[in-house]
Amino acid sequence: MSSSSSLNKNNTHILVFPYPAQGHILALLDLTHNLALKGLTITIIITPNNLPILKPLLTTHPTAISTLTLPFPSHPKLPAHVEHVRHVGNTGNYPFINALSKLQSPIIHWCRTHTNPPVALISDFFLGWTHQLGIKRIAFQSCSALLAAIFHRTWPEAPAIRSLPVVEFPDVPGAPSFRNEQLPSLLRLYKESEPESEFVRESIIANTTKSWGYIFNTSRALEGPYLEHVSKVMGHTRVFGVGPLCLIGVGGGVNRVDPNPNSGSGDVLEWLDGCEEDASVLYVCFGSQKLLRKELMEVLAAGLERSGTRFVWVVKEAATAEHVEEGYGSVPDGFEDRVLGRGLVVRGWAPQVAILSHRAVGGFLSHCGWNSVLEAVAAGVAILGWPMEADQFVNAWWLVEALGVAVKVGDGDGEDSLPDPDELGRVIHGLMGGNSIQKERAKATREEAVKAVSDGGSSSKELDELVEALKQLVHKE
Repeated sequence: MSSSSSLNKNNTHILVFPYPAQGHILALLDLTHNLALKGLTITIIITPNNLPILKPLLTTHPTAISTLTLPFPSHPKLPAHVEHVRHVGNTGNYPFINALSKLQSPIIHWCRTHTNPPVALISDFFLGWTHQLGIKRIAFQSCSALLAAIFHRTWPEAPAIRSLPVVEFPDVPGAPSFRNEQLPSLLRLYKESEPESEFVRESIIANTTKSWGYIFNTSRALEGPYLEHVSKVMGHTRVFGVGPLCLIGVGGGVNRVDPNPNSGSGDVLEWLDGCEEDASVLYVCFGSQKLLRKELMEVLAAGLERSGTRFVWVVKEAATAEHVEEGYGSVPDGFEDRVLGRGLVVRGWAPQVAILSHRAVGGFLSHCGWNSVLEAVAAGVAILGWPMEADQFVNAWWLVEALGVAVKVGDGDGEDSLPDPDELGRVIHGLMGGNSIQKERAKATREEAVKAVSDGGSSSKELDELVEALKQLVHKE
C-alpha cells in the first residue's frame, strides 16, 4: 500500500474509487476534477498499472487530489499484471469485480488510521460492495439513468429474467422491452448459485438499496424521467444528474489524448478542414475495445462505399496473430483506393471529441457506448446506432425512441447479424442527406446539454447540491 497525500485537514475529504474500464473511469475522473474545483479534498483509490491514467488530473490538482495506491488482488481467471478491463474484454468484469472486493480490508484500515478520515466514498456502480466500508457510499453511474432503472428491475429477479425470451419494463418511462440477447452483458453473464455471479448480483442491487446517494453522468433535460424513477425506487432525493461531464472535464486529459504522439492521427483534422460542406461527413468508430470480425468489416466497408457519403472510419486493428489470420479489424483489399478522396481510414487511435466537434461532421456510426453517446450529444451530431454488447442496446433504444437523435442499423442484433450492404448504404445516405429529422433534433439536444452544465443549468445546480451535501456530512459526523 502506498499513499500520496498533501491534504488540507480543514477541507471536506472524500474517497473516489473508479472501476478500471475505459467507459467507466473517464467520467468519474471528470467528476473528480469538478469536485476539486469546488474545494473538496479527494483521495483516489487506484492500482499501480492504472496510476498513469491519473496524470492529467494530478497535474491539474497537485494539492487537492491524492492517491491511495493498492496492489491489484490476484484472481485465478485474470492474467498476472492485468489491471484494466480492456485487456480481457467484457467477460472479465465478473473476476474484476470479485478481485477488487479483496481491497475492502486495506481500505478500511487506511480510513481508520488517517488523520483526516473521509466522510464519504464515491464509487463506480460496478463496485456496490463498497457500501460495507463503514462510510457513506455514493454510487456513480458512468452509464445512463435508464440503465439503472433496468438494473433495479432485473437483478433482484435475475434467475427468472435470464430465461425469458423478451423482457418488458412497463413501469419504466417509455415502457422499453428487449430481447434476452439484447440485455446488458453483465446480466447475461450471470449464473444462478455461482458464487462470483451472486456476489456481482448483490453488488449491483446495493446501488439502489444500500447507497446513501446516486450520481449520474446525465442531465434532467436528457433523462429527467429516469432520474425521477431512480429517486422513487431509492425513496429519497439524493439523486444527482451532473452531466454530460465530457463538457466540463479536464481539458485534453484523462486518456483523451493520443497515446502515440507519432501516430499521425492529427492528419484526420486536416482532412476534415478540406471538406467544404458542413455536417456532410459521417464519423465511424466502435470504441476503444471492440474488434470487428472479418464479415462485419466487409459489410461495413460495402455500406460506406455504396452510401456515397463522405466518412472517416476509425479501425481497431487485431493485436494477436490469431486475430490477424482470421481477418479481424482488416479493411477489405482495394476499399481505400475506391473511396479515395471521399473517405478516410484511420488505424488505431483518433481524437474523437475533436472529430465530432468539427464543423464538417454531421453523423456518427457508433456502437452506442455511453461516453461516445454523450460526446455525440455534446457535439450535436446525429447517430447511426449499431450496438454490440454491454449497455449499448439500452442506449440505442433511448437514442431512437426517447431522444429522437438516432436511427438503428438493421434489426439491432449487433455483431450476431450482418445487415444488407445496400440497405446499410441507404440508411447512411438517409441520415446524412440534407437536414434529416435526427440531425435537427441532435442540434437542439446539444443546446439542452450545454445549457445543463452552464451556470444556472440543472446539472450545474445539482453538482453544487452534491458538494453542499458532502460538506454537511462533516458537521453530522
